[in-house]
Amino acid sequence: MQSSEIARGRNVVVVGTQWGDEGKGKVVDWLTDHAQGVVRFQGGHNAGHTLVIKGVKTALQLIPSGVMREGVACYIGNGVVVDPRHLLSEIERLEKAGVEVRSRLFISESCPMILPFHVEVDKAREALRESSGSGKIGTTGKGIGPAYEDKVARRALRIQDLKHPERFAQKLRELLALHNHALTGYLNASALEFEPIYEEAMKLAEAIKPMMADVGYMLHKAHQAGQNILFEGAQGTLLDIDHGTYPYVTSSNCVAGNAAAGAGVGPQMLHYMLGITKAYTTRVGSGPFPTELDWEVEGTVGYHLSTVGQERGTVTGRARRCGWLDAAALKRSIIINGISGLCLTKLDVLDGLSEVQMCVGYELNGKTVDILPLDGDEITACKPIYETFPGWSETTFGATTWDQLPANARAYLKRVEEVIGAPIAMVSTGPDREHTIMLRHPYSVT
Repeated sequence: MQSSEIARGRNVVVVGTQWGDEGKGKVVDWLTDHAQGVVRFQGGHNAGHTLVIKGVKTALQLIPSGVMREGVACYIGNGVVVDPRHLLSEIERLEKAGVEVRSRLFISESCPMILPFHVEVDKAREALRESSGSGKIGTTGKGIGPAYEDKVARRALRIQDLKHPERFAQKLRELLALHNHALTGYLNASALEFEPIYEEAMKLAEAIKPMMADVGYMLHKAHQAGQNILFEGAQGTLLDIDHGTYPYVTSSNCVAGNAAAGAGVGPQMLHYMLGITKAYTTRVGSGPFPTELDWEVEGTVGYHLSTVGQERGTVTGRARRCGWLDAAALKRSIIINGISGLCLTKLDVLDGLSEVQMCVGYELNGKTVDILPLDGDEITACKPIYETFPGWSETTFGATTWDQLPANARAYLKRVEEVIGAPIAMVSTGPDREHTIMLRHPYSVT
């Protein structure tokens, strides 16, 4: 596509449409070639985006994936919870790899902070759930949920508080007392001391203050100047706190509509919603998963998906549960996000299978339903209804045009479009930037 065909002042939102781990990082990195700014608008460093550029793998958790493109501005919006220790650690790791970060990273002053007691509460809660037999949620143990709780309760320490040591100290004492009470009185854990937390925060503040910004206003001005902006979602729609498989969800809104609130811009600035999905389905942690296969037994299809797809979490290293593509769940995500087009990733993982299946609906309590239910117990009771397609022996790995795909692979993708009611705009055929088939560019004028 010629550069003259790319619209100016056009903004794209990239969101996961499954349970996360769909390959958003690669797609954001690829699209950043046509953007001047990339924004993270929710989640924290529980997100993991892996990029492969000329064979070199880079894992990002908090910093927008656009950081791997020189000259691109990177923004962390107010909807993100920030662990200052992790942020600076990630910056230093990128700098050691030769990536310049600090002059083009802008952090919203309104971001809530994740502090050491949030991490301890998160871990202690999971331990208590496990010991009591009530079942673990499957959190990453990084303090994300407790930090969002403090935000909603209007008691959070925010990035802007680092500018005011006395104010920070007062708020920290109050918040620490609250969490220490929970740690010692209910969670069977140890209390944390004020001084080490305060002193570390003040040291970190000196490195963070130069990157503090009014992100919403900066994005407004960038848009007025005709810049293209990319909004990068974390996790996936089915982990959304409102619309996911509750309570096995994350603590933020992962859907496209939250890009406006989580970045501080108006919804009229969101022009194209690009949903990312794998050619099959994976899930990390606990929770219902209708199309899950037996992915731990060698010789099974599930094992093929797990091993060929290298399905381990970027953040935790946990093995991802694997199953066939759930188009009925995908349909729910298409509707919630108002998806303009879909990018289907990891098509090459299906290479070599004799047949490919796709869930198009469920049997539930004697009835047939064509969309993922809202009730978790009903999702658990769902029995998938599959359509079966002939597989392909040819490789799709590295294909860059539609015509290079085997006929059976093209037929499978066409049927996916029909079932979900949204067009496939891109197909990813490998981990590298260049392993991409572009059918309709999200930044195109037409």
